[in-house]
Formats: sequence, C-alpha cells, structure tokens
Amino acid sequence: MAGHSQFKNIMHRKGRQDAKRAKVFTKIGREIIVAVKGGGSDPGANPRLRAAMLWAREENMPNDRIKRAIDSAMGVGADDNYEEIRYEGYGPGGVAIVVEALTNNRNRTAGDVRATFSKYGGNLGETNSVSFMFDHVGQILYPAKTASADAMFEAAVECGADNCESTEDGHEITCQPDDFAAVRDALEEKLGAPEKSALVWKPNVMAEVSEEQAKTLLKLLDVLEDNDDVQNVTTNFEVSDEIMERLLAS
Repeated sequence: MAGHSQFKNIMHRKGRQDAKRAKVFTKIGREIIVAVKGGGSDPGANPRLRAAMLWAREENMPNDRIKRAIDSAMGVGADDNYEEIRYEGYGPGGVAIVVEALTNNRNRTAGDVRATFSKYGGNLGETNSVSFMFDHVGQILYPAKTASADAMFEAAVECGADNCESTEDGHEITCQPDDFAAVRDALEEKLGAPEKSALVWKPNVMAEVSEEQAKTLLKLLDVLEDNDDVQNVTTNFEVSDEIMERLLAS
C-alpha cells in the first residue's frame, strides 16, 4: 500500500510495549524461566536463553530480576511452571493474528484470549489457521542513520543474515532462528547495538484495512498485549502512514 512503512508499524508496536515496562519485565522473566528449563542456564549453549538475555538488555531489565528468573528456573525459590501456547485467529478486516503465551493456567488464558477476540470483532481459529501467512525468523532492527542501504545489506550478509530490507525509516535484517544470536552478535560488533532484536513471526502476506478497522484492531492488540500471560502478538495488517499518524494522535 502506498505510503505504508512496515518498519514504522514495528517500531510503533515497540513503543506501545515500552509504555508498559513492568509487564515487559514480567514477560521477559517468564521467557528466561522457560528457556533455562528447556536448555540450561548457559546462554552460550542455549540460543533461546541468549535471545531472552538480549531482550532483557534492550529493555534495561535489572540484573537482579534476571538472576531471580534464572534461579527460579533452576529450582531456587518459587517453582514456576509455564506452558507454551500459540493462539491464532482473525481480527477486524480479516487480519491474521498470532498470539504467543506462557501460562500456568491454560483454561484461564484460552478464555481470556477468546473473549478479547470476540469483543473486538475477531475470531479465534484453530492451530495453524493463520501461521502459514508468517515466517518465523530472527529480526534485527537498526535506525536508518546507521549506514547506507548497500553497506547495511553487505554487513548483514557477511554476518550470516538471510536478508536486509532498508527504507527511509530504518533497516530490517532477518535470519534463521537458529542463527539469530550469532548474527546479532556479529552485527553488534560491526555496527553497534541494534534498536531492537527478537525472534518474530514476520508476515509474508499483508492485509490492508480501513481506518475504522485499524482503530478497532489496535484496541484488540492492546488488550491482548496487556494480558499477563501473553508474550507476543503479531499481525499482518497494513495502513498508510497518514492513517497511522491520525490513529496515534486520536
């Protein structure tokens, strides 16, 4: 869609999440716990933990909270057991939505997510009902001023990334999930710390929505992200920058 910037929408999502710092720390803590329980407490040998630690650093999470999460996973203090669940569904305008959750109560989380979809004109679907519209990748974002598009693409390829897409708003580098930590570390050594990096569901098919649909959709996404059990919410909607700016100003 003319005037649309996926990078701006990505950073917009990040900005909304930054406004809920305490909840972000809770989500990171849960991710660390699950990562340690699944692969041990050595980030060098546990790519998922390494990614969680990078996320914690980007969000300026205090070291004592990181340590508490690791200790909890290792059986020191509270014994938190979280189950990973992915919900998939459609929002207003047929937009695809992927919701990743870590929960200690499957029934509670499923009920909350289903109710939220229903309240804002969406429908929760079956597993794999929309995930085919996304690619699971490592995503690393740099501001446009970091380097030229050609220089950034060359650096990304040299560091083992699959692709680099550049716009006037910034650079989006993608790689295979298993290569995420290595690519991110190599890029940081070459270019400095990125603006954001994470394992994400990147849409491969976009859905254009109207301004009214986008307004309802943003409310739906906000409520989902505000749920303590929800880790990440990804959608494939697109609107023009002009519409996005009006929505943010309203």
